[in-house]
Amino acid sequence: MGERSRSEVESEIKEALGLVPHFFCGIPDDLLAYEWELFKRFELGETLIPNKYKELMGIALHSETKCRYCTLFHTEAARIFGASEEEIQEAVHYAKHSLGWSAYLNGIREDYDDFAQELGQIKGYLGSQG
Repeated sequence: MGERSRSEVESEIKEALGLVPHFFCGIPDDLLAYEWELFKRFELGETLIPNKYKELMGIALHSETKCRYCTLFHTEAARIFGASEEEIQEAVHYAKHSLGWSAYLNGIREDYDDFAQELGQIKGYLGSQG
């Protein structure tokens, strides 16, 4: 990616988003184009994971990090990409459920090798059922 001026990158951001969000303003000139390219790719672009599902993952992730900025961003982005209120609620509930198991397994110090071995058995069993 060639060197682009800050004004060129900000012009592209404004064209894509309708404005240059304040959070881009503090990014140093030499990093702005790089950060914008990543933002475009992962937040706006189609990747292997459809945008709606990436945003639902973001909601679940940031319900744990407790970042209200990221939770708001990913919730609104999920809505833009077609997520229903029920899907948003399920993402948060799944995060709560998964985090609970994580706390439990780590808290009881479950043997990792035993856990991995049993998971392999479950995977084999479930794979043979289909």
